[in-house]
Amino acid sequence: MNETKKDTKEIEADFLKLARVALSGRVQDIQLLIHRATKKYKGIFPELSDRLLSLLQESPTRSSPLRKQSDIPLPVDIDSRLQLLRLDEKPLDHNPVLSESLKKDIHQLLSERRNVKALYNLGLFPTKSILFTGPPGVGKTLTARWIANELNRPLLALDLSAVMSSYLGRTGNNIRFVLDYAKSIDCVLLLDELDAIAKRRDDQSEIGELKRLVTVLLQEIDDWPPTGLLIAATNHSGLLDPAVWRRFEMALTFEYPTADQIKEFVVEQIKPFVQDFDHWAEILSYVYIGKSFSDIEKNILNLRKASVMNNLPLQELIEDDIKKQTIGSQTQKIQLISSLTKLGMSQRKISELTGIARETIRKNVIPVKQIRKKK
Repeated sequence: MNETKKDTKEIEADFLKLARVALSGRVQDIQLLIHRATKKYKGIFPELSDRLLSLLQESPTRSSPLRKQSDIPLPVDIDSRLQLLRLDEKPLDHNPVLSESLKKDIHQLLSERRNVKALYNLGLFPTKSILFTGPPGVGKTLTARWIANELNRPLLALDLSAVMSSYLGRTGNNIRFVLDYAKSIDCVLLLDELDAIAKRRDDQSEIGELKRLVTVLLQEIDDWPPTGLLIAATNHSGLLDPAVWRRFEMALTFEYPTADQIKEFVVEQIKPFVQDFDHWAEILSYVYIGKSFSDIEKNILNLRKASVMNNLPLQELIEDDIKKQTIGSQTQKIQLISSLTKLGMSQRKISELTGIARETIRKNVIPVKQIRKKK
């Protein structure tokens, strides 16, 4: 009997809380409370839980992209009046070049979002928060933009310069404004440079205000609804507070591209402008090892500009660029020699182009000739 009274009181309390939030008009909070209720009462009221999940799936906010909600202005800082979020509408020039492990995880994320009903039927929810780590220029932001594009959702990015207020306590409020706004619409929210606002709380160099900011951020991530997608990115994962790591359901590491990834990327950059683009992409894949996608793209873009301005073939400028590059490891040198040999380039030309000693080239070209003789 006492257990029944206890259950009844809990249901009454939850119902009153839901009614209070509903009357305030905070749609994202209503969704969050319903999600919690479906989990809490699944065993007692399975049919009710299933019907609530169906209602969530049919929620009109899921098909209300930002571009159709022009009546909802972006949040601004009270004092500076600067917008705290920016809408990223840049067209995708190319898709991100991802490692196989990253492809697998991100395709699962997209699959979950495209098959929400199957998850809801089992009382499961799609991944709602994901953390990207890795050095600058390796595709973290581009991947976030690509995910938003695949899901047909606008990408909103946190503007750190506007959020970081000089007034005590104001920065925490700005973070709340940003996340509350993003929860209320159908979007992908990107928190870039996360380490700037989520540093370790045991860092003695940080003031108390920034430590309180981490606590605010943790609370907001905990309350993030499954209907939305939160992506955070950092170039300095070691600076993040350990508690921040635990809040994200998925953490993916981006690394400097491999030779195969560089080749795939370079092909897209030079294909319309260079004959034998596949061979030249292979050569550059060894030359550019250790560089980020961003640096490679800037380099090729500058070569294309120089080609137009000086009326020179891009291939000629690529050759000049190879001469300027430092070929690091012995493995890189051997792979580069092999690729240039396949192009029919003489040992002398290879030496002029790469700066590699002719003796080194001879040692690595002779085996190729011997193989041909055997054939």
